[in-house]
Amino acid sequence: MIPFSILDLAPIAEGSNASQSFKNTLDLAQHGERWGYNRYWLAEHHGMPGIASAATAVVIAHVAAGTNTIRVGAGGVMLPNHSPLVIAEQFGTLEALHPGRIDLGLGRAPGSDQTTARALRRDLQSDAEQFPQDVLELIDYMSDEPRQRVLAVPGKGAKVPVWILGSSLFGAQLAAHLGLPYAFASHFAPQMMLQAVAYYREHFKPSKQLAQPYVMLGFNVFAADTDAEAHLRATSMQQAFVNLRTGRPSRLQPPVPAYLEQLGPQERAMLDSVLSCTAIGAPDTVKAKMAAFIAETGADELMITSQIFEHQHRLRSYEITAQVHAELARAQ
Repeated sequence: MIPFSILDLAPIAEGSNASQSFKNTLDLAQHGERWGYNRYWLAEHHGMPGIASAATAVVIAHVAAGTNTIRVGAGGVMLPNHSPLVIAEQFGTLEALHPGRIDLGLGRAPGSDQTTARALRRDLQSDAEQFPQDVLELIDYMSDEPRQRVLAVPGKGAKVPVWILGSSLFGAQLAAHLGLPYAFASHFAPQMMLQAVAYYREHFKPSKQLAQPYVMLGFNVFAADTDAEAHLRATSMQQAFVNLRTGRPSRLQPPVPAYLEQLGPQERAMLDSVLSCTAIGAPDTVKAKMAAFIAETGADELMITSQIFEHQHRLRSYEITAQVHAELARAQ
């Protein structure tokens, strides 16, 4: 059975704060490690009231220090916001602290709105275009024999796997060309998933890091003991998407009974589109949906995200998903 991993946006729930979010993040990582998840990734976002993982490398250090075996990484670092040298130093430091457990996923979006992106003090006109060159520069800093005169210390010789993240053909093309593993954001931007994955596999060029193409797909799971309860838990994430797409980003809201019935047709259509790679339900419902998704895509790994308001219910969702994973493995 393919590995399952965890993507955590370190959600800040309504009525809570970042401090509690980080406690929840570590608790989820520790549970995920015991439940057999393969890796635990955090994502860089800025200016989002409901996401606490802006200083992504710092939160990765917090999680890695509190766990023992699970891989911990970025899904991802938005490279246009940073100097490649700084990221090489940060992840070289993380690898030195936690050898063999650190991943580095790279994206070319700013992870924020344009105003916030400008506040990050980068040239918005050129950075996305420079992304392939920045990736190469970063990989070189972490190589055994960098070509550049500036040394990343720590960083040189760091054995940190680099991933390319994407939601379009651009990332698939770059990952294939560089021979890097590819993570597609199908958990919120699934429209080009099959096309991008097919391109990546067809055009993949082996590299020192990777001999064969490797695809990880994002997948939303809202699992509970009953279908009705799971659909209620999912409304927090549904509210978050509607609020974000209507220019009202907010903290993660409490679940709302019959939330979908309160929406207009445009909002319903938007949610149907962005959350099409989602399993909502009791264990058997989730199992059937996940098995079908794996069969359709041929994914090498799934990155599970579960934005649920109450921490204990989020833990329960991941626990059920781990049980589903075990059942699918036994059925093979």
